[in-house]
Amino acid sequence: MLIRKLDEHKVDYIHVREPGGTAAGEAIRQILLDNSFSLSLQTELLLYMSARSEVTEQVIIPALKTGQVVLCDRFTDSTLAYQGYGGGADLGWIRTLNREATCGIFPDLTILLDLSVKDAAERRGNKSDRMESKDYYFHQRVRRGYLELAGYEPHRIKLLNATEERDLLHHKIWSFTEKLIQGLGRTS
Repeated sequence: MLIRKLDEHKVDYIHVREPGGTAAGEAIRQILLDNSFSLSLQTELLLYMSARSEVTEQVIIPALKTGQVVLCDRFTDSTLAYQGYGGGADLGWIRTLNREATCGIFPDLTILLDLSVKDAAERRGNKSDRMESKDYYFHQRVRRGYLELAGYEPHRIKLLNATEERDLLHHKIWSFTEKLIQGLGRTS
């Protein structure tokens, strides 16, 4: 819905996902999400950072240099929440790695769709990758981490209740997005 709205307003943008967005990033994504791999927390974290470095250097920085808006499905906050709060990796180390992997680039706006762990599991159903198949308590820590991050940076991280009606959520997301891109002078 957001992509349609960006198109409708003739915003010059790119859409990438993380991990992924490049050939190497997509290969790393397959490893990270494959249930047949048992990765150590450090390996998992460094693989996420490798994929992030690839997409930042090959896709995001070139797009920003041409004035494009970058819409990214997950980024630095995800690693803090999953590997930091959820997995127990040192948050300071993750922040340092994030800064290096992104060449110091961080999001201007993050939309956080909050949903209870129980409701998220019900929405997901039986399909789950290596990260999604972690236990309830892991996902509770991840959610708590995201909420804590949103509390630290409410100007950047916009917390929305994911149980709200879809069109209302879309309206709120577009409102935050439009305000940001208008401030950047990137809408018609």
